[in-house]
Amino acid sequence: MTTTASAEAAVHKSPSGAAGPSPRSRRPGRIRRIGLPYLLLLPALILELLVHLVPMVIGIVMSFKELTQFYIRDWGAAPWTALDNYKVSVDFDAPVGEALLHSFLVTVAFTVLSVGLCWLIGTAAAIFMQDTFRGRGLLRALFIVPYALPVYAAVITWVFMFQHDNGLVNHVLHDQLGLTDKPSFWLIGDNSFWALLTVSVWKGWPFAFLIIMAGLQNIPGELYEAAALDGAGMWQRIRRITLPSLGPVNQVLVLVLFLWTFNDFNTPYVLFGKSAPEAADLISVHIYQASFVTWNFGTGSAMSVLLLLFLLVVTGVYLLLTSRGRKAAHG
Repeated sequence: MTTTASAEAAVHKSPSGAAGPSPRSRRPGRIRRIGLPYLLLLPALILELLVHLVPMVIGIVMSFKELTQFYIRDWGAAPWTALDNYKVSVDFDAPVGEALLHSFLVTVAFTVLSVGLCWLIGTAAAIFMQDTFRGRGLLRALFIVPYALPVYAAVITWVFMFQHDNGLVNHVLHDQLGLTDKPSFWLIGDNSFWALLTVSVWKGWPFAFLIIMAGLQNIPGELYEAAALDGAGMWQRIRRITLPSLGPVNQVLVLVLFLWTFNDFNTPYVLFGKSAPEAADLISVHIYQASFVTWNFGTGSAMSVLLLLFLLVVTGVYLLLTSRGRKAAHG
């Protein structure tokens, strides 16, 4: 009996001689280890709910109400309108819907040009910076300056540069180079679109430059050496090696640039003020005007929900197509 009891005690002891923990005693420690990451994420989750999700839900509720300046004090008392706000927004034969459609088309054209130019300039600069030369570090720092500057400070600087009488843009184009017959108005009329596009590309391409430059670090240098030995020129190496290798990076970069540019509010608002010119009437500023200038928060909320649905659909289709493209390439 004594020998049997000693053997059982030895089985339940750890190699160090101490008694091993039972399954029940190990379970609380395991639960604590599993729950610790979620506990650390809890403050960020709560802030995310307060900052984004709760206002989003309130905005969706407001889109079904006739919320005007008469119900600002107690917006919950505003009468329900069902889908009337959405019907007004998508009625393109009526003034409200026609203006929203025009703003949407302007935003699409602006986004396509801005994203395309940001990607093109950023990619060209990143490829150029792969070669080692004197002053490369300083040039990289200068390239990042537009992205590092605060948006308001940068755009206000461009406002002064686009001034009609004493702006730097007219001084260079008209006075110095003589490319225009007379000083141009850049912040009103049709030129406002090109002024907005210039500022957007100027402050957006350094982000593309950083992402592409980081992606280029993962391309083995042996591929370029082998291609050079085979007689491939610079453009052939870029087309056959660089761009295919940057495929996953470009897929994420283009999506991020698209979402940022399509939703951009700070740039047009600081550049033009509360009422943007018709040629530069981006949908973000248009929704702001429909909500806070005309005091029709119900219609403005409906436009915001429609914009959210559009971006979700575009993002879903884009991710679906890119994932299929990756599978086809690997298959």
